Amino acid sequence: MSGAISTGGRRWLTLAIVLMSTLIVVLDNTVLNVAIPTILRDFHTTVPALEWVITGYALTFATLLIIGGRLGDLYGTRRMFIIGAAIFAAGSLLAALSWNVASLIVGEAIIEGIGASLMLPATLSLLSNTFQGRERATAFAAWGAVAGSAAGLGPVVGGFLTTEVSWRWSFGINVIIAPLAIAGALLFIEKRPHRAEREPLDAPGAALIAVGMFLLVFALSEGGTYGWIRPIADFGIAGWRAWPAARAVSIIPPTLVLAVIVLTVFYRYERARERRQRSPLFEFGLLEHATFRYGLLTTAVLSMGQFGMSLALALFLQESLHLTALENGLWMLPFGLFFLIGAPIGGRLAQRVSTVSVVRIGLVGQLVGLIYIASALSTHTTFLRLLPGLVCYGLGGGFALSQLTNVVLSQIPNNKSGVASGTNTTLRQVGSALGIAVIGTVVTAQTISRATSRIRGTALPPSTKQAAIARVHALGASYSPGAANRPAVARTLVDVVAHAVAAASQDAVLFAAVVVGLGTLMSLLIPKLPLEPQVPPAEELATLVPIDPELALREAAVT
Repeated sequence: MSGAISTGGRRWLTLAIVLMSTLIVVLDNTVLNVAIPTILRDFHTTVPALEWVITGYALTFATLLIIGGRLGDLYGTRRMFIIGAAIFAAGSLLAALSWNVASLIVGEAIIEGIGASLMLPATLSLLSNTFQGRERATAFAAWGAVAGSAAGLGPVVGGFLTTEVSWRWSFGINVIIAPLAIAGALLFIEKRPHRAEREPLDAPGAALIAVGMFLLVFALSEGGTYGWIRPIADFGIAGWRAWPAARAVSIIPPTLVLAVIVLTVFYRYERARERRQRSPLFEFGLLEHATFRYGLLTTAVLSMGQFGMSLALALFLQESLHLTALENGLWMLPFGLFFLIGAPIGGRLAQRVSTVSVVRIGLVGQLVGLIYIASALSTHTTFLRLLPGLVCYGLGGGFALSQLTNVVLSQIPNNKSGVASGTNTTLRQVGSALGIAVIGTVVTAQTISRATSRIRGTALPPSTKQAAIARVHALGASYSPGAANRPAVARTLVDVVAHAVAAASQDAVLFAAVVVGLGTLMSLLIPKLPLEPQVPPAEELATLVPIDPELALREAAVT
């Protein structure tokens, strides 16, 4: 069946399969957030227990990405893509049929996370190996559009499924799409020849990077939960208090220190294997390519600003304007839609100017959008007031993300594209975790500071002020007045905290703008890539008439 399809047709079918698979992987990071209140009621559980579903997925995903990419290099990206999709479908099925939080965690956080860590690096590697020249910019633009728009589309999809059907269909759609992707890969994605001698997997390196990344992402993601320095909550495992809140320091600082130690050992071990030419898991020599080195740094910094902004804006919309989760998603929808619009425009522009120039234009657009959004945040903000900033930010993101991945992989050999893709996605995960952690801390600290100051300036009784301030310190941006307060007092306190959250969110978005500005400056270090000529498909090359050298010389002489 696939033999009847031209090589050009197979390339675009490969792109369609890759995009379909990328969509379900990236949506899994965002689509479930709005369903948390419903799942809480269905399973009669607590928020901390349910948070491990989302946190666990991110941890598993980030921990295994580089390993998944390297397995693709060793055993074939097509094969790893199919295996990853099968594992992802199995995890989604278990999550859709889950009967308690434990089964949901196993299905979503563990099994789906493993499948996603094999699938996503394979999608990038498949595009890198399949497309060349101007088509490559178009392919990466499409991939970037799908990957980047999830932040805007995920809450809307999740809200619709949860409200109109069931939250279980957030996983059920994966059970349908993943097998279709597997079938498409078997039929249409070209099977690469096996190497004569296959290198062994660097098992010690894999163990070190897995442990190091797990510790790093855990510390960055959970600092707000357990306290960055002083403990604010017990850290427990299956009911066992592994790190009580009574200790002098929280679990986060020693976890960060241990992560740095393990990752340093990984670096030294991999460099030693590289010098001995013993097939390291990750060749740090790849960082000698300036496009790879500075592209990765730009990716990490940019992700920190982008994901941090998404958190700040979500807190503002829900805690200051008091929108529902679904309304929050609908307000963010223009960002996702214009991301989808910006990516193909950026892809076409990359055929006329260098891809690095497209990235820089997009970063400047995002920076302008963030500054506008920050200026628009107040307790009286309307959707139309915020819309121009979301449009500018979405278009800029479509430009930047669609071609930044293209830049990162541009000088990487095909047999290293898997681990390079995994590294690129890992840096995005680390950047997003750091951005969410830092900007979440900024919003919380500024909310408490501003709300405390405003409460002290009110005409409320001293005892009411003292109780309200204590409650603000305990709940932060999620503050709600106690049931003991009279309606008039409760309205006053809610209004005070809403103003504080708006001001704190403004500070956080401006911080995100500074981070994106740093990413823009970082992108100036990336060397420009030459415009690549359009490479004719193989079937077109086969039909070209060979040139007779002697005839060509005679014609040139006549001319």
